[in-house]
Amino acid sequence: MTTAEPTDTGVLLEFMFRLGQAYLACGEQTAEVELLLRRVALAYGMGRTRVVVLPTALFITLHDGSSERVTLAEGPAQSLRLDQIAEVYRLGDAAQRATVTPREGLDRLIEILRTSARFGRLGSLVGHTILAIGVAMVLMPTLANIAAAAILGFIVGLLKMLVQERTLFAVPMPVVAATVVSAAVFYAANSGLPVDPLHMLVPPLVTFLPGGMLTLGMVELAYGDMVSGSSRLITGFVQLVLLTFGLAAGAALMGAHPENLVYASSQFVKVPWAAWAGVPVFCLGVFLHFSAPRNSLPWILLVALAAIAAQRAAAALFGAEISGFFGMIVAMPASYLIHQRFNGPPSSVTSLPSFWLVVPGSLGLLSVTRMLSDRAAGIEGLITVVFVITSVALGTLVGASIYRFLSERFNWFGARIRRVHSYLRGRREP
Repeated sequence: MTTAEPTDTGVLLEFMFRLGQAYLACGEQTAEVELLLRRVALAYGMGRTRVVVLPTALFITLHDGSSERVTLAEGPAQSLRLDQIAEVYRLGDAAQRATVTPREGLDRLIEILRTSARFGRLGSLVGHTILAIGVAMVLMPTLANIAAAAILGFIVGLLKMLVQERTLFAVPMPVVAATVVSAAVFYAANSGLPVDPLHMLVPPLVTFLPGGMLTLGMVELAYGDMVSGSSRLITGFVQLVLLTFGLAAGAALMGAHPENLVYASSQFVKVPWAAWAGVPVFCLGVFLHFSAPRNSLPWILLVALAAIAAQRAAAALFGAEISGFFGMIVAMPASYLIHQRFNGPPSSVTSLPSFWLVVPGSLGLLSVTRMLSDRAAGIEGLITVVFVITSVALGTLVGASIYRFLSERFNWFGARIRRVHSYLRGRREP
């Protein structure tokens, strides 16, 4: 009996740090990961547990009553697909109720991380092409831009597929992809084709844009996690700079000057309804490329449409700078409601595509790009990005708080009704 307890504690400790790594790979906040792991330890009878989580490391201490065990684990090596995210949260919910043993949970987690994409490489490639088309329809819905987005989205998706299992080549991939896209766009512009570099550079590179990372950094700073928040902000900004370097390199290869990266697009004819049609197209591309769980596409589309509608209405009333606040204040309660009240996919699965549409990653890229030609305009644009990302982060916090408040109020009200109903039924009995 005494030899079994340390073994069980060791298995639980390994399960916890691997589960924490998986939560970080899902893009979860560090403070939330700490809370979830403490709940898991408490469910297995480990009350004296200390957990410290950083984006690149985890520190966990378990005390089983007779001895204390400590582990230090590195952060996740890669991000997860949407179907893997859903399975990780489902496993985490089971672990918090102790309905699986630590060994079963560890085996299940290893199985989740080893699963292949539901639609295979071809589905991922087609999905990347479709989501690039959707972003082009939302940003600048012209026929030339949509056609160019399809071609460049396919090329970038092919590059991502070629380096998918080669970690060494995956690191410089954003720069390489940005260079290829920029060179192709400016070659088309120099050839007289009616493409708009201002909006054509973003759709094929949308999966490289760190808008979600920047917003998560702001959220963690708002929670007081200075180390995690600052590291995410710096990482996101460096990724923007690397993308901008790739764009400038591609333009230089085609003989274009930095000031040619941005010019007016008013001469192009837009398709009026295409922006709204671009949202379901984008969601379909996300569903295929990121291998979303089964039956999740309608929920993803519902949350994305609600977020975009709220953002555009707020932009017309209050300006674009704070429109992200209203977009996420609608998206977050909707995603929680779908998961907890309608037995839908986890909130992170339905809210992440909304982040990619609402979070102004493209605005940040264009602002850094403008610094190559007009430093004052670029700095002004970056300041605007800070305000917009702050508004999105606040919308995320307030939206989640609103849902929790309404949920607690609803549960309290429902419990009171049930108690009154039971009391009246007891009074009517002889």
